[in-house]
Order: sequence, then structure tokens, then C-alpha cells
Amino acid sequence: MFGLTFLGTSASVPSAERNHPGLLVEAGSNRILVDCGEGTQRQLLRSRAGFRRLDRLLLTHGHFDHVLGIPGLISTLRLQQGEGIMRIHGSPGTLGVVARMMAGLWSEGRAPIPLELVPLADGQVIDMGEFTIDCFSVRHRDTDSLGFSFESLVRRHLRTDRLSALAVPDGPVRKVLADGRPVTLEDGRTIDPEDVLGPLAKRKKLVVVGDTEATEGLSQHVGDADLLVIEATFLERDSAMARDYGHLTAAKAAALAAESNVKQLVLTHVSGRYPEEEMLAEATRIFPSSRVAADFDRIVI
Repeated sequence: MFGLTFLGTSASVPSAERNHPGLLVEAGSNRILVDCGEGTQRQLLRSRAGFRRLDRLLLTHGHFDHVLGIPGLISTLRLQQGEGIMRIHGSPGTLGVVARMMAGLWSEGRAPIPLELVPLADGQVIDMGEFTIDCFSVRHRDTDSLGFSFESLVRRHLRTDRLSALAVPDGPVRKVLADGRPVTLEDGRTIDPEDVLGPLAKRKKLVVVGDTEATEGLSQHVGDADLLVIEATFLERDSAMARDYGHLTAAKAAALAAESNVKQLVLTHVSGRYPEEEMLAEATRIFPSSRVAADFDRIVI
């Protein structure tokens, strides 16, 4: 299961209602921030998500509207007296932007909290235990941008009715069974995992794409996603402008979802030049299961 909190949904110019880009992804005990636009730390507070267990940041690319919130966030984390390392993942070019920004503020290697800059490449997988994050290249102007695909592990859950019927006690023995190994109880009975495990749970797939000027080649990465979060800065009537600025239209984002067997599409990076209703209408004509994200929206898949 993945929980998403939209902390910022604007394009490069924020509005009174929309902050610069930021998305909090929660899965199990993990809380991962995708992009960190200016004001993200305040959005974390306003959303009541807070700063607890926030130690990993994925960056789609190095444009300032996606990274300028990092210095403020890490300054706040220092004041919160959190322990551990903040790991910032991104392409080498993106991390170069972050490193120069940090050096300009605190001098090289002297950030307020321990930081680890982790370079990523196309096809690299981050194994988070309960789920994986796959990285793939995205075309956006002169950047080496990345998209991210989160996939939960396929697993079987314990059936509480069978555990009760067989008088399997709470505690470590249940974890052993959940891991697929038999256990011997104190009364001498051996319980096989097949006696208490249910059917395979369907995997969940979440795909997050930041700014992108094209959808060619993306279908192989977003295919069969339960949820696709992707930018849609322009409407199709301004497609020439979209190409000039390296962004998508709502129609092109919806067409990608339709051809990729996506279950739900969420549009973000919204320009203030259009009413939200127009963006939604253009998308739903092509892909009915579309919505336009607003700041502080929460979605669970």
C-alpha cells in the first residue's frame, strides 16, 4: 500500500493555492519525499505530515522549482534534532545542482545535518525491503531527469480465521509463518504456512514522473500502474508552447495513461493560466479516470 500527500502542485510559478512541487510517499515505515520545491517544509506542517522519519528525498531533476526547498528543510531537520542521515537521490547532474547550492550556503561538506548524495542512473533499483523503486530516464530540456516507479512486493497475508482455529499464538511464530516457514508450537503441533496463508496479494504500482517534454518510451515504465502522477502544464491548444518549454499537455498525459493500461491518472505541475476544470475536461475526454491534484490531496493505493 502506498499513501500519497501532495505538498505542492504548481508549475514553476506558484499561486496562493498551489505551492512549488513536492510529494510525500508513505509505505510501511518509510516516508519518502519526491522533489522539494520552495516552501515544502511549511507544506509538511500544514498537511500535518510533519518531519518524523523523513530521511530520504528523490529528485526528478535539478530545476529550481523542484529543489529550492532543500536548504530550508534540512535546517528545520537540524532544529528538530533528528538523528541519522538524509539521503538525497538523483541523477549526477541533479546532485551537482544540490551540491553547489549547499556549498554556497554552508561551504562544501558543512551542511547542518549529515547528508548522503546518492547518484542514480537509468534502470537502477532502490530496494526498500517492502517495495522497490525503479529509476528511468525522462526527457526534459537540458536536464538528466528521472522518473520513479514504486512497486510493492507480491506476498501472502496470514488468515486470522485460520490462526484462531489452529490456536496459533501471537508473537514471533506468526512472523515465521508469514515468511513462509513452518513452526512447531509448544504443544508439539507443527503448523505449515499453507495452513494459514491466504492467496497472493496483488502488487501495487505507483509511477511518478516530473517535468517531461515527451511521452515516447515511457509506456514501458508506467504500464499497468495503479496510479500515474505526471505533469500537465499546458492544454493542447498551446501545444507549441508546451514543446518550447519542454512540458506536456493534459491531452498527451491522458493519452499515455490510456495506452499504458493505467488505472488512475493524477495531473500535477499545474499552470495558473488555465482553470482546473479545463485541464480536467481535456484529460477525461481521453482517459476518464483522471483527476487534477490540489495541494494537500491525499490518495491511498
